Amino acid sequence: QVQLVESGGGLVQAGGSLRLSCAASGRTFSSYAMGWFRQAPGKEREFVAAIIWSDSTTYYTDSVKGRFTISRDNAKNTVHLQMNSLKPEDTAVYYCAKSPYPYCTVVPVDYDYWGQGTQVTVSS
Repeated sequence: QVQLVESGGGLVQAGGSLRLSCAASGRTFSSYAMGWFRQAPGKEREFVAAIIWSDSTTYYTDSVKGRFTISRDNAKNTVHLQMNSLKPEDTAVYYCAKSPYPYCTVVPVDYDYWGQGTQVTVSS
């Protein structure tokens, strides 16, 4: 079993920054990937970023490239999402998730464990 707990969400003005963290417990992650997704009211859950745990290869959706950075801390079994230059359209509940595959995937069904989500609200 794997437990994922997100933190770091909140309310920020447009142009501001937030850093989300996802603490994982349970099985090790050496051959897995971790991803961040988000879901705004009335919309489907969408991929944001992913990282391969073993070699830190990353992948981002186009709308966050250059603004968001995903990283991982092996010692703490934690994955972070640094979000800069935030826009009102970034407002959503953000979820971290673990994939059993050793590559970055953007499809939610490819992830087998999910956190409870953390709210990010960007005001204009």
